[in-house]
Amino acid sequence: MSFQSLSLDPILLETLTKLGFTSPTPIQRDAIPAVLTGNDLLASAETGSGKTAAFLLPLLNQIMQHSDLGIPRALVLAPTRELAQQIMKHGEALAQSTAIQFVLLQGGANIGPQCEKLEKGVDVVVATPGRLLDHLIKGSLKLDHIQSVVFDEADRLLDMGFKDEIQRIRRRLPARRQSLLFSATIDKAIEELAQVLLENPTRVSVEGTNKAATPITQQFFAVDEEKKQKLAAYLIGKNNWRQVLVFARTKQLVDEYVKEFNLDGLPASALHGDKTQGHRNKALEQFKEGKIRVLVATDVAARGIDIPELSVVMNLELPFVAEDYIHRIGRTGRAGKEGLALSFVSVDEDWMLQELEVLLDERLTPQWVSGFEPDLTREPKSIKRNSTSARKARDKKRILGQRAKKRS
Repeated sequence: MSFQSLSLDPILLETLTKLGFTSPTPIQRDAIPAVLTGNDLLASAETGSGKTAAFLLPLLNQIMQHSDLGIPRALVLAPTRELAQQIMKHGEALAQSTAIQFVLLQGGANIGPQCEKLEKGVDVVVATPGRLLDHLIKGSLKLDHIQSVVFDEADRLLDMGFKDEIQRIRRRLPARRQSLLFSATIDKAIEELAQVLLENPTRVSVEGTNKAATPITQQFFAVDEEKKQKLAAYLIGKNNWRQVLVFARTKQLVDEYVKEFNLDGLPASALHGDKTQGHRNKALEQFKEGKIRVLVATDVAARGIDIPELSVVMNLELPFVAEDYIHRIGRTGRAGKEGLALSFVSVDEDWMLQELEVLLDERLTPQWVSGFEPDLTREPKSIKRNSTSARKARDKKRILGQRAKKRS
């Protein structure tokens, strides 16, 4: 299938050709026609699937039908500043041959220039929830003419506690509008949110949701907690990797790891919520330019990072929520390119590894690295999820999942 078969405006088709896009991804193939019909949409699509263009292209197509531009007609809501910036970048690239204007409303940046941009007239508003509400309260933005609203990475919007903000924003939107909800996972919480935000939505699901993308090689290493950073530095040096994205569970750990990597002679920088927007932008830019070799980030801060050539991702700790593993390793292996995801597992994280096995429906066997072998005499911390009953429950879920797969 080609983009020409999706009923997009010739100007957009020409831009896609100029940008090197020849054929739509599965989510684009299924979502674009659904959005063009004007229906609400509930889409399950992961990072790296091409979902951003899946909603931007039909929104731009709809706006181009209007002769009076400069009126906010589309709103895209994103959970993080980095993701909002990425959407803005994609949108401006796709709209480069049109007169459509975008504005980025995000926290951590001066609100004055944002107000000036709104005053001049815009067509598409890309925003994080908090800063959008700031403008609505201030009166610098009204949503009276919004025809389409996108809730991108809705699962993360809920995870970050934006449910109340979403409700406040919803009440300011026109009753007659098109609403699009994109989420990596469709669980009970997302279904409940969809019931509030959407009306008789078309459902689109890309096969492989909650499965790691095939171009990504996954490796797991058994190692004691205090040796993880040294093992990471050893592997980076041994393989001469020039660009590695490292995930840590907390902001404090991110800062500690950055300090250790720099002491090991590996230029590193941190990316987490306590860093200023200026610092975060600079860290990302230096990482992309190769001025730093290691970027250490929390899950939230890394959402929206798009580095096409990134080939290596490391998890110095497994995430508490197994689905976040998919988001993490999805930073590599983009657009069909090969990627490598390394995860370091201590004895206290065995239960997380088992949760991951249930999610991926496969057995994951950590390997050892000479000089970094784990201490087998250590016992895992005594917590509920490490109990015998919890382990048995995970084994049962994994077995039942495999049986269900065989029956289907």
